[in-house]
Amino acid sequence: MRFIVMAMATKESETAPPPKPEAFVAMQKYNEEAAKAGVLLAAEGLGPTSKGARVKFNGDKRTVIDGPFTETKELVAGFMIIKVKSLEEAIEWVKRAPNVNPNVEGEVEIRKLMDI
Repeated sequence: MRFIVMAMATKESETAPPPKPEAFVAMQKYNEEAAKAGVLLAAEGLGPTSKGARVKFNGDKRTVIDGPFTETKELVAGFMIIKVKSLEEAIEWVKRAPNVNPNVEGEVEIRKLMDI
């Protein structure tokens, strides 16, 4: 089964400088371990919404909305796609991940990708 693991944005991830280099090193080590185990399929951090846009669809009409977006708690700051046998195994892998910003309370959402 494939799961997407989404690191939810915080006020800090939208406005503060990126995590310290040692946090990136810890995350890289974790990602390498997951890749060697055959679990990690993809992982990326996302830039702030101030540098992004949304496209709203309504019938044939398209409306572009420029960032930043206000509801930080509903935004994604980064993601991983992992391949594991169950949601429980996905949770165990996520619990092992380093906290790249230990001074801020963070949240990760795990959802199964739809198989075609």
